[in-house]
Amino acid sequence: MRTDAEIRADGFKALVDSLGEVEAARFVSLILRETFDYTLYQQTLFSTRTIQEISSGATNFRTNKSIG
Repeated sequence: MRTDAEIRADGFKALVDSLGEVEAARFVSLILRETFDYTLYQQTLFSTRTIQEISSGATNFRTNKSIG
């Protein structure tokens, strides 16, 4: 299992790769200003997907991560 620091670093790298340094920092700043309910987010994240779709997606993700 990866540490929180590793996940944070990889997440910020992904943001920088996608948005560039300035907009990545701006994005983080915007997120920090808003209240964020992770439980509510999780409840709505998969609300339109079936258990089979979620399971299949997780299996595909795990398989593809193992290869790379």
